[in-house]
Amino acid sequence: MLSQDDSYREAVAAHGQAIGRLAGAYEADPDLRDDLVQEIHLALWRSFAGFDERCSLRTWVYRVAHNAAASHVVRSKRRRATPLVSLDELAEAGEQTEVATGRDEGEAAEQSQILERMYALIQQLNPMDRQVILLYLEGMDAAGIGEITGISSGYVATKIHRIKAILAERFRNGGKHVQR
Repeated sequence: MLSQDDSYREAVAAHGQAIGRLAGAYEADPDLRDDLVQEIHLALWRSFAGFDERCSLRTWVYRVAHNAAASHVVRSKRRRATPLVSLDELAEAGEQTEVATGRDEGEAAEQSQILERMYALIQQLNPMDRQVILLYLEGMDAAGIGEITGISSGYVATKIHRIKAILAERFRNGGKHVQR
């Protein structure tokens, strides 16, 4: 079994970029995002004191990171009455990827606008739905998402389907919530 420091180093080496993306998804303000990244790293380091390896390192990192981010959102919401999150950093990363793959600038700009719209819609979701869809976008399967969030994998699959439908509808309607 690794020491707390070694476990932390291994986790950051394997999942450090995901932590940065996650922080960008939860916090729009660059200074507060940096604070959130530090909070996540501190929570992660502390968590390895009790890590018993009953789940994978990846699951553990995501669980700790999302819990730290959710706590950050709650504290931030109490401090200010602004939207919970902006995903501008993720849009920029997507934009850089599109340009790097050789797409012409017009296509890249259009893709970037679409990404920004979608991230803005994700930002409007409640924290649990946002957590589920962000984990899904990180490539986690329903079982892994369920392990992190504490809900059954069947319910996760249902939530993902419903969230996708909500996002698609809002995207078609220009971001407006449609009452049924």
